[in-house]
Amino acid sequence: MRHTPYQAYSYSYPHKAAYRALPQAAPLAPVWARQDRSALFAYIHIPFCEMRCGFCNLFAMARPGADMVERYVRQVLVQMRALDGALGERRFARFALGGGTPTYLSPAQLDTLLCGARDILGIDLQATPAGIEASPETITAERLAVCRAHGIDRVSLGIQSFAAGEMRALARPQQNATVHHAIGLIRAAGFPTLNLDLIYGIAGQTVASLLASIDSALAFAPEEIYLYPLYVREQTGLGKIARRQGADSLNPIMLARDGDSRLALYAAARDHLRAQGYEQVSMRMFRAPHAPEQNGPSYCCQNDGMVGLGAGARSYTASLHYSSEYAVARTETIGIIDNYLALDEARFAQAEHGYVLDEAEQRRRYVIQSLLTEPGLDRDAYTARFGSRCEADLPQLAELHALELVEQDGPLLRLNDRGYSYADTIGPWLASETVRALMAQEGQAC
Repeated sequence: MRHTPYQAYSYSYPHKAAYRALPQAAPLAPVWARQDRSALFAYIHIPFCEMRCGFCNLFAMARPGADMVERYVRQVLVQMRALDGALGERRFARFALGGGTPTYLSPAQLDTLLCGARDILGIDLQATPAGIEASPETITAERLAVCRAHGIDRVSLGIQSFAAGEMRALARPQQNATVHHAIGLIRAAGFPTLNLDLIYGIAGQTVASLLASIDSALAFAPEEIYLYPLYVREQTGLGKIARRQGADSLNPIMLARDGDSRLALYAAARDHLRAQGYEQVSMRMFRAPHAPEQNGPSYCCQNDGMVGLGAGARSYTASLHYSSEYAVARTETIGIIDNYLALDEARFAQAEHGYVLDEAEQRRRYVIQSLLTEPGLDRDAYTARFGSRCEADLPQLAELHALELVEQDGPLLRLNDRGYSYADTIGPWLASETVRALMAQEGQAC
C-alpha cells in the first residue's frame, strides 16, 4: 500500500490464474450434489466482440466468423443439457449474459440462448433478476426487444468515458452520438435497471474531465454506475503499446500532466456520486436512490453456487471452482473456443480444469467476498457456517483494524472509506500463499 493501492481486482477468489488441470476429471453430478442448489447464479459467457478494447484482458475475441458464432450458440445448448442432468433439483436466483459482448449475437441467437435457459435449465426469467452486458455499437431495438420479452431487467453498458481524447487513449473509438442513441433505445425498451461503466486513470484524464464524464452519465439517471480503475496488463493492446514505447513497468500507468493519480480520481468521483445521492456498494459500484429493489430470490456469493456456461465461464461450488482454460491472446483464445466446440455432452458433465478449495480456502473466500462489498463481513454468520471466529482464522483482519481500514457495526466488519480506497490491495493481500504462488507461475500479480 505504500506504493499504490491498485494491485488487482478481486472480483472472485481464488483468481482464475490459480486454476490448473485437475488430477483427474471430476464428474459434476456428485460435485453439485454436495452443494446447496436452492439459490444458484447462472452465467453464460459470450466471448465475442466487434473490436477488442485496448485495456481488455477478458476471455474474448474480436470479429469471429459467423459460423463460429452460430456453432457456439448451439454448443451452449449442448452444455445446458449436460448440466440439466448433473445439477438435479435446483432453483436459480440470478441470471446473466456476459462477455465479451453478448449483444454481438443476433436477435435470433439471443432468443435461442434465453429459450434454452428457460426450457432446459428451468430458469423463470420473468421472476429472476437477470442482466446482460452490452456495447453502444451493438445495441439495437430488435436485440433489446428479445431480451426484455424474456424478462431481462438490467442492461450494463460499457461507456468508459465521454471524452474523445480519453477514448483514443484507451484504443477504443466511440462516438457519443452512438452512446446517446443506445441509451435512448434501452430506456424506450423499458429495462428497470441501466448500469453505465466508466474508467478512471486514463492517460491524460484529470479530475475535471472525469467528473465531466460522470455528469454526462448522470444526465441519463442510471440506476447504477460502476467506476473501474484502469489496469494495463500484459497481452492487452495498451500493454503492447507500453512495451513498444520502452516502458519499464505497466503499473502504475502514465499519469495526467497535472499530477492526478487514480486514487485522487477515485476519491473525487466517489464524493461527486455521493453528493448526487448514490450509495456506495463496493469500491466500484454505486447505486442510485431510484434503483428498484431486488424482489427476486436472494443470492449470496459467499454461500451460493454459480453455474457457468460457455468457454471461459467459471462455475463455483463450495469445494470446487472450475472452467475451461483462459487466455488473452487471440490465437490461444481461438484454440480454447475450438476445443469447447469439440466437446460432447459427456465431457460437459465433468470438470477438468479448476481449483479445489479446502476448508481453509473456503473460509478465506468467505472473508474476501464479504469484506469487499456492502454490507460487509457478518462475523456471526461466519461462525455459524464454519464453527470458528474469523479473527482467529485470519489474523490479518487485526492488521486491517490497526491500519484503520475497517470499522465494526455490531457483528458486521466493513471497510471504511479509506478501506474501500485500498480494496484492490486488501483483496490480493488476503489471498493464500498457495494461490499467490500459482498466480505467479502464470505471470499474474496478486
